[in-house]
Amino acid sequence: METEAKIPLGEVRGRIDHLAIDVPRQRLYVAELGNDSMGVVDLKERNTIRTLSGLREPQGIAYVPSTDTVYVANAGDGSVRLFQGADLTPGGQIALGSDADNVRVDDRASRVFVGYGDGALAVIDAKTHSKVGEIGLKGHPESFRLESAGPRIFVNVPDAHAIAVVDQTSDKQVASWQTGGLRANYPLALDESGHVLAVFRHPARVGVFQAQDGRLLSSFDTCGDSDDVFVDAKRHRVYVICGEGFIDTFAQDGDQFRRIGHLATVGGARTGLFSPDTDRLYLAARATLAHPASIWVLRPVL
Repeated sequence: METEAKIPLGEVRGRIDHLAIDVPRQRLYVAELGNDSMGVVDLKERNTIRTLSGLREPQGIAYVPSTDTVYVANAGDGSVRLFQGADLTPGGQIALGSDADNVRVDDRASRVFVGYGDGALAVIDAKTHSKVGEIGLKGHPESFRLESAGPRIFVNVPDAHAIAVVDQTSDKQVASWQTGGLRANYPLALDESGHVLAVFRHPARVGVFQAQDGRLLSSFDTCGDSDDVFVDAKRHRVYVICGEGFIDTFAQDGDQFRRIGHLATVGGARTGLFSPDTDRLYLAARATLAHPASIWVLRPVL
């Protein structure tokens, strides 16, 4: 990885959570949890153009191109706030209950999924902006991903020491993969070869599961306190972002992975976003005594 730029976020303090991108406008949306705000970054000009305040511990965030809407999930009051169009006009909110967290979008079905509470995925109709269903789980969901060519959703449920498998056809959990001695599974990603990659904090390892049946194919060490993982399908690489202050890069060869990069960042910088469209990895770096909060723009090295 090479650092192209560090974009200051302004007077933003505390923890920064997840990111979303609006590719046509070249905007990055930043859930500034500790600041109760959302940052709006112009990636072309490489500056922060707005900070929207009044949120309640924003965690998850997603952009829905079909309706030009940003969804922001708030842990503080369990709501999902909506912002629409170029001006990010407030578009109302959806009450979920508590601890609204990760957000994922299924553009094909015009549905948005939000993990929340003691164990559920809320199902939101992206056209009507209303909650239309709920999928029960056996614990609070952390990262989850929708498979691109099928109906399944894979969900990290660390309190249950499991990865849950949800069927969108029935909107029900259909399987649970126990993780054994691997605990605290927070980040999760899918690759094109049928692997579910779950990153664990105790111990700090990546588990490679077969998507077909949940069999653990391999596991390997990574950096500590991870909260985001991404697959670079173009280069057959995996990027693990860790609050320990590193980004680990792994090269994939079938079921095997080897570490080829260990980039030093800053302590507490454990979230980010890899965008295949811009071919960049964006890292959210919280403020320190020496440096303001910023977005690092990282370019993968071929």
